[in-house]
Amino acid sequence: MLASCKREQVPAIPYVRTIKFILHTEKDFSNVNDNITFSLYIRNSSKVLLDSAIAPMKIKDIPNATKQLVFEKKVYNDNSKLAAGFRYTIENVGSSWHIDTLMAGEQFKTIDYSFQ
Repeated sequence: MLASCKREQVPAIPYVRTIKFILHTEKDFSNVNDNITFSLYIRNSSKVLLDSAIAPMKIKDIPNATKQLVFEKKVYNDNSKLAAGFRYTIENVGSSWHIDTLMAGEQFKTIDYSFQ
């Protein structure tokens, strides 16, 4: 007598989540010579997963949408909610940010930030 089992395939959770960061501006800052430093930022509920500075530049050098800066980062998938985005500091002015959310289970996110 022969017997066989048929196992159901359980979909595997991908080991990484991908975040695409896009930075550009739609405004004319051609006369603004202040220095600005952007950083890419990813955090879960307990720790910072990525805080990576982009080389400092002049505000007038932030590219328009046709020459946008694009970065893609992968993080380990622990299936948690993530905060991700851009933080920036303008020299002698202050700091600010643009942060978005990846919900638990969301595998890919594009964060398209138009600096104002």
